[in-house]
Amino acid sequence: MKNSNVSLLNKKSSLQKSPSVERNKDAILHVLKQYNPSEGRLLEVGSGTAEHAVYLAPHFTNLQWVTSDQIENHSMIKEFLKERKLQNVHGPEVLKIGEDDFPKGEFQYVFTANTLHIMSWKEVKSFLKLLGKRLREGAVVFIYGPFNYDQKFTSKSNEQFDKWLKERNPKSGIRHYEDVERLLSKSGFKLLKDHEMPANNRVLVFERLMYQGEQ
Repeated sequence: MKNSNVSLLNKKSSLQKSPSVERNKDAILHVLKQYNPSEGRLLEVGSGTAEHAVYLAPHFTNLQWVTSDQIENHSMIKEFLKERKLQNVHGPEVLKIGEDDFPKGEFQYVFTANTLHIMSWKEVKSFLKLLGKRLREGAVVFIYGPFNYDQKFTSKSNEQFDKWLKERNPKSGIRHYEDVERLLSKSGFKLLKDHEMPANNRVLVFERLMYQGEQ
C-alpha cells in the first residue's frame, strides 16, 4: 500500500532511510507514548520499509509489533528487520486491503502511516470496515497522514501533494477527516483525539467501543 522509493544500497552501507520517516518518527513516538501501548499485539498496516517499526517498537519492549504489507514490499521489510534483529518486531504478513484479512490472532492496537491517501477510496472503506470486524472493545487505532477538513485542504503543500497523487493514480488522494470519522463511528469506534503533527499531518486516534460481532 505504502508507496516508497527507498532502495537498497551496496553491501557496505546500511539501508537507505526515508526522509519522511526521519522527519515524523519522533512526533509519532510522542503521540504513541501518550496511549502507553506497553503490552499486547500491534498490527502495522502498510509497513513499507519497516522503518517506523524498527524505530518505534524498541520504545515498547513488551509490545509485539507485527508488520504487514503487500507482497511486493516484503523484501524491503525483511532487510530492515534482518539488520535490526528486534525481538518484538515480527512479520511481514501479507495484507492487501480489499483482498486479505488481518493476520490471525487478536490485536489490541493498529497503526498505519501514510496509507489512506495511497489507497483508493474503496480500499479505505474496506480497511475501516475491517477494523470494526476484527478489533475488540478497547482496541486503539492510530492513523497518521494528511487530511482535509470541511472539504478543504489545510495547506497549499497538501493541495499540491494531492494533485501529484492523482496524476500518479486518479483513485488516490488526501481523504476528508469527516468521512473517515463517520465510517469508523459506523464500525463501532469513537475518536479519542485528533493530534496536530508537523508538515500538515495528523494522527487520528480511535478506540473500539463494545464489540457487536461481525458487521
